[in-house]
Amino acid sequence: MFAQLIDDRSGQTLAAASSLKLTGSVGEKAQTVGEEIAKKAAAAKITAVVFDRGGFRYQGNVKKLAEAARQGGLKF
Repeated sequence: MFAQLIDDRSGQTLAAASSLKLTGSVGEKAQTVGEEIAKKAAAAKITAVVFDRGGFRYQGNVKKLAEAARQGGLKF
């Protein structure tokens, strides 16, 4: 799982998180990635984002990632 915060105007990635080095179930990894991207967003003083699912349905692990990011303070 990957999550990125991208500035569409400049095309720059502002923050990123992935599950490549994490252990546990896919659901646990998704939740951890959501928490991590929220922390990185807060460090970069980003509070609101647009959530682009990349064509994936809003269910399962995508939903877990989003909910964890919201709990971490991101608004979308």
